[in-house]
Amino acid sequence: MKNIVYQLHGKYYLNITNQCPCNCSFCIRKNGNNVGTGDNLWLGCQPETDEIIEAIAVSGIREGEAVTFCGYGEPVCALEQLKGAARYLKEKYHAVIRLNTNGLGNLIHSRNITDELCGLIDSVSISLNASDAETYQEIVHSVYGEQSFDAMLQFAASCKAKGIGVCFTVVDVIGEKEIEKCRAIAQRMQIEFRVRVHIKDNDSY
Repeated sequence: MKNIVYQLHGKYYLNITNQCPCNCSFCIRKNGNNVGTGDNLWLGCQPETDEIIEAIAVSGIREGEAVTFCGYGEPVCALEQLKGAARYLKEKYHAVIRLNTNGLGNLIHSRNITDELCGLIDSVSISLNASDAETYQEIVHSVYGEQSFDAMLQFAASCKAKGIGVCFTVVDVIGEKEIEKCRAIAQRMQIEFRVRVHIKDNDSY
């Protein structure tokens, strides 16, 4: 269970699935099995909700702790487990919960899932990483093709409309021109924007 809950820089993260519909060019999963913690984040099998809750219960998470769903996979691929674990974190610890996501949850589940996140997820960090559908697909390689870009933007807008905090992120390797185009999208949508440094070496996290 050690690889379900891990700590990085003193903060708690939940690694609940290795499934992902994308194969991003700069994905850290291509380089190793951890993010500098020593914990192998490749799960032997998909954990069920009770296994995730059991891992949380022995993790040392405290009242009011900030917890992020972010691991070696797209968390919303395990949506029911995510909701169950988030509900437990809210009820037991009054945790502040963030979801790191590619924003393709509505495509993954063929429905708008943002209503299901309300009251459980306080904020979402969404990987933008491109300013148009073609460029996005060249970088992200989504199994859903170029429709993924608009679906991701719609997911962000829906989260924002429902009162969930939203931040777009990009990785600095996409180049300054593309970063500024992405920043303009965030400004137009009135969404927070952050540029992340690309880390090639997992141990440097």
